[in-house]
Amino acid sequence: MKKATMAAKERKGGSKEGKGAESASRLIDARIKELGDWRGATLARVRILIKQAEPEVVEEWKWRGVPVWSHAGMICTGETYKNVVKLTFAKGASLEDPSGLFNSSLEGNTRRAIDFHEGHKIDEKALKALIRAAVALNRS
Repeated sequence: MKKATMAAKERKGGSKEGKGAESASRLIDARIKELGDWRGATLARVRILIKQAEPEVVEEWKWRGVPVWSHAGMICTGETYKNVVKLTFAKGASLEDPSGLFNSSLEGNTRRAIDFHEGHKIDEKALKALIRAAVALNRS
């Protein structure tokens, strides 16, 4: 069975959800490849930035196909939709956002999100700072 097909079956069946960072990382790799467009490239770039900001981050695969990054608790999820890649911070409402990256889910009491659209330039420095702040909050 091809790797992408196997990953798709694991996503649909949920058999690998929450079971080991290695299998989650493979599923995230497969999702990026499967998308094959700007969304895959954006998800891949965000993933790299998360790992650069927090080298000890743990990758997870939850809710039947959502990449999740954690360290001392959930940092954020990386959801992909037709017109947007959404990076949702679990405790985003408690984070300082001096660069104004949060542009979605602003009305909630807990989470905040960043919607990346096609052609969106990522403020890498600000995103890394936000990731580090989320990890610091999780540790506190």
